Amino acid sequence: MNEEPTTRHGSCVAFGNHGILIIGASGSGKSGLAMQLIPLGAVLIADDQVILHRHGDQVVAKCPEPLQGMIEARGIGLLAVQSQPTTRIAFIVDMDTSEPKRLPPDRMHTLLGIEIDLVLGKDTPNLACALYLRIQGARIA
Repeated sequence: MNEEPTTRHGSCVAFGNHGILIIGASGSGKSGLAMQLIPLGAVLIADDQVILHRHGDQVVAKCPEPLQGMIEARGIGLLAVQSQPTTRIAFIVDMDTSEPKRLPPDRMHTLLGIEIDLVLGKDTPNLACALYLRIQGARIA
C-alpha cells in the first residue's frame, strides 16, 4: 500500500540504500550526528525536513527540493554536501531519549504503519561510529 507523503522534522543520511532517520527536538543534535556520519561514508538525504512515504512494506525518505544537498552546521551556516535523492529507512535514531540499558533490547518505532528498528541516541558516547558499525551489520543479537 502506498500512502500520501508526510513531512517530518529531522535529518536523514544513507549508506547505500540503508537510511538512518534522525529525529528529535530542535537543538538535539540531528544535523550534528548527520555531519559526523558523512565522513564515515554516509550521504545526505535531507536535513531539517524529511519527506516520508510508505512504499509497500518500506518507508522511503527524500528531501524537499529547495533543501537538497544542504546541511546546517550550527554556528557555521549552511554547507553544501554530496546527497542522493532517496533511501529506504533501515532504522531511526531518537536524539531526545537516552538509552537506560548498557546492552539494550531491540526497540521498534512505528512509522507510517511500519515497524522500524529504533536507537535511543541522547548522550550516547561514540554514537556516529556505533551507528556506522551497526548499519554494516556488526550488531550481535
